Amino acid sequence: MDGNEKSDGAVSMNHIYSHRSYRFYQSSYDEDGKGSVLAINADPYGIPVTYTGYALLFFSLIWMLFDPKGGYRKLLKSPLLKKGALMIAFILCLGNFQTVRAGSVLEDTQNAVLPKKTAEKFGKLYILYNDRICPVQTFALDFCKKIYGARSYEGLTAEQVLSGWVFYGNIWASKPFIKIKGGEMKTAMNLPDYASLSNFFNRDLGGYTLGQYVQQYYEGQQDKFHQQAADIDGKIQIIMELRQGLSLKVLPYTFTKNVKATKDHPFIKAGTTTWFSPVDKLPHAVEYQHALYIKNVFSLLYGDVKAGNFDRVNVYFDKMRKYQEISGGKSLPSATQYKAERINNAFPFATILFMMNLTLGFIALFYTIYRMTRKKGIKFLNYVLPSLLVVSFLTLTFGLALRWIISGNVPMSNGYESMLTVAWFVMLISIVLQFRIRMVMVFGFLLSGFFLLVSHINQMDPAIGQMMPVLNSPLLSLHVSVIMMSYALLSLTFICGVMGIALRSHGEELQALSRVFLYPALTTMGIGIFIGAIWANVSWGTYWSWDSKETWALITFMIYAVIVHTQTLPVFRKPLVYHVYITFAFLSIVMTYFGVNYFLSGMHSYA
Repeated sequence: MDGNEKSDGAVSMNHIYSHRSYRFYQSSYDEDGKGSVLAINADPYGIPVTYTGYALLFFSLIWMLFDPKGGYRKLLKSPLLKKGALMIAFILCLGNFQTVRAGSVLEDTQNAVLPKKTAEKFGKLYILYNDRICPVQTFALDFCKKIYGARSYEGLTAEQVLSGWVFYGNIWASKPFIKIKGGEMKTAMNLPDYASLSNFFNRDLGGYTLGQYVQQYYEGQQDKFHQQAADIDGKIQIIMELRQGLSLKVLPYTFTKNVKATKDHPFIKAGTTTWFSPVDKLPHAVEYQHALYIKNVFSLLYGDVKAGNFDRVNVYFDKMRKYQEISGGKSLPSATQYKAERINNAFPFATILFMMNLTLGFIALFYTIYRMTRKKGIKFLNYVLPSLLVVSFLTLTFGLALRWIISGNVPMSNGYESMLTVAWFVMLISIVLQFRIRMVMVFGFLLSGFFLLVSHINQMDPAIGQMMPVLNSPLLSLHVSVIMMSYALLSLTFICGVMGIALRSHGEELQALSRVFLYPALTTMGIGIFIGAIWANVSWGTYWSWDSKETWALITFMIYAVIVHTQTLPVFRKPLVYHVYITFAFLSIVMTYFGVNYFLSGMHSYA
């Protein structure tokens, strides 16, 4: 309201309302969720000036890498790189071991699931999940990833796992299915890496062992101990809702006339299709035969499952699918959308491509250094690496096309899709420019790989419950991805530093190689930090809060920036001094990434 002038606007986290020179942000909200606290900021000149400064910084950092007369381009032509690159490649090959968690399928678990073909029929049903209609398979995959942290469990498909919890809940309650992250609660309660549902229910301790801690969390005790209690409680609530049948909204009904609102349901307009679970209270307007089917079909299924009559169970699932097609009305996705989602579920594009791109990125990096120092290349790699970049690009294009078909919208609606799209653009630019600037292909592989890695991490923790609004931002995903790439490159400078101290006779070569990693690391770190500042301004109206995480990120940036100023500080031209400094500088990375999370508190504790 401005004098006699009135205006309406919506304000939410990551959604600013601007009125003239004033910007309104959601700062917090009441415990009951009915009231909201707004922050008001008036800075009409500061924002464009600040963003212009950020743009100049980004341009300067990128130009530092591509300036033909700059130190970085001269460094790439240094003959000292040859020996250093070969030594680091050898070390990385020796260290490239991976431990795999092996597990055998327990006999009693196998006896507590539907046969694979029957579970597959269950997965082909439609379900109302996350405010849209999708295959049960989608819900099953998200259920496994959210609770267990993987797409399957001990050789069982996601559909078998979900159906196991539905039809054999008592047996599955004793299975170590709930992934427990490290932290104070895990230590205090002596929890294993994977706990069972029954671990959290003990009559001698008053029933639900997390109850008091979760209550304390919502009363304001939001330290790491209580945060972990709330996180585990969220997983348990998802399991309990499934066991009670509340999540299984697989039974649609299309109303033929308007239904008045009651205390049990809102007003329902004629033609509306509502999806019910078998335990939902049905409006009286639901026809008797439909109500009878909705209420009793799962009871019949339970009986045949317990008796092992899986042929009859298959028939029930086939008939339920037909019922959905008849009663689902216009709420059902098209056949093309349904098939696209099934294909998308079968192939974890982000997981496959991030491993492929990062591996090829490091291969391309060492090959590029080899080619620059030897003044010649290997014909096989000259054709294979660009071709594989194109293959990765086309594969991601196919994955994005599937998501576009599924949702009907450009795939940029959430952090996961935004990272896929950014990775797609990175690879597109790299394909276009790689023959003019050799290093572009390297960074195309690496940067897209880290974007895809963040997508993979997001995908492995799907939002079955509600996501904290401030985290649901593409800028956050971009910020994290770029910072992660800088950390990866700085870890390579650490390896060079340790080797340079141990092998002093090769100090100059390793110093040159270390600087090859240092310059792009500084570029990505600087850009990543200030993308975070833009995200903070969009979210709550402040660029910088001197939070422990962002403060240590700035400290790290300044520590590493010192050693590129060799004209002003010639002491860093000496290999041994450089290697000692770069080795100890890595402690700031350790402090930023681990120390802040475990020893300090701040706004980044949820990130």
